[in-house]
Amino acid sequence: MKKVCSLFLAVSAMTLLLVLSACGSKSDDVLKLFNYGDYMSDDLIAQFEKETGIRIRQDTFDTNEDMYEKIADGSTQYDLIIAGDYTIEKMIANDLLQPLNYANIPNASNLDKDYMAKLAAADAGNKYAIPYTWGTVGILYNTTMIPEGSITSWKDLWNPEYKSYGILMQDSIRDTFMVAEMLLGLDMNTTKEEDLKQVVSLLMEQKPIVLRWKNDEARDDLIEGNAGIGMIYSGEYLYCLEKNEDLAFCIPKEGTNLWFDCFVIPKNSKNVSAAEKFIDFMLRAESGLETFNHLGYPIPNTAAIALLDEEYINDENIFPGAEILSKSDVFHFLGQEGDELLTKYWKQYRGN
Repeated sequence: MKKVCSLFLAVSAMTLLLVLSACGSKSDDVLKLFNYGDYMSDDLIAQFEKETGIRIRQDTFDTNEDMYEKIADGSTQYDLIIAGDYTIEKMIANDLLQPLNYANIPNASNLDKDYMAKLAAADAGNKYAIPYTWGTVGILYNTTMIPEGSITSWKDLWNPEYKSYGILMQDSIRDTFMVAEMLLGLDMNTTKEEDLKQVVSLLMEQKPIVLRWKNDEARDDLIEGNAGIGMIYSGEYLYCLEKNEDLAFCIPKEGTNLWFDCFVIPKNSKNVSAAEKFIDFMLRAESGLETFNHLGYPIPNTAAIALLDEEYINDENIFPGAEILSKSDVFHFLGQEGDELLTKYWKQYRGN
């Protein structure tokens, strides 16, 4: 009888432990976030976890293309993703996202209506995406090599005098093609072969004076003086200036790409409620301010912008004026055929 009772107690204890363990790891208590690396304040994550009791489990990716492949093939499941505009358009087209319930995101009222209208080019009706950060692409240059104020146009990246300083271009089809498209007066979302032939022809004229094609690492070369001029995302501007006060930034007069990184909820999210709570938390004025301070990227949150120092609000390298915005556009998803066509011409240009 003692053996039977002991066995019963042991089984009961094990069952209780399993139940408690399961309770401690309920999916309701975990938010699975998929994000770019180092693209969110750890302080904000800790604050959200403390306020709500919801733990954030964050995985990271390098590019939108990497993220898309993992989501599209169904090999991974996340509750919330930060994605770029034209990738969002692609995810919508392939039925990978679910519409937002704005009733559960009241702080969405803080979002700037003009930026939301720009984002609607990729997300019609603003049904699927809430902007997190936004920005432009411009030119960063070293004023000890190139006089401050002398860089005003994308054409300056074709100046053979700058070859000895080192010219950097983005290792990115869309961004680098955009530069040539702006100079040629073409649509940055063109898929016309005659347009792309002109783009490659113009870029081939520049190619002999380009030092390297780099993305995130470009800022380090410019900070350290290993290059004198190059393409860079506007959000890197403040970071680079802090590291090297001899650097200056310019948004070229022809216009540029206006990009958005946004919160989206995938269709297979298992914790939509937590995703909505986190989006709403990140749309608080104080959260937007912390995001700006952490990343240096412009924010589309009017309540947060009101908390910024005037020097940032008035800096058109951070918040471009209406003239530049009117000349700028958002990248669109070009469809499979369009992507394949751009890849074909990119390989022709890069030689691989």
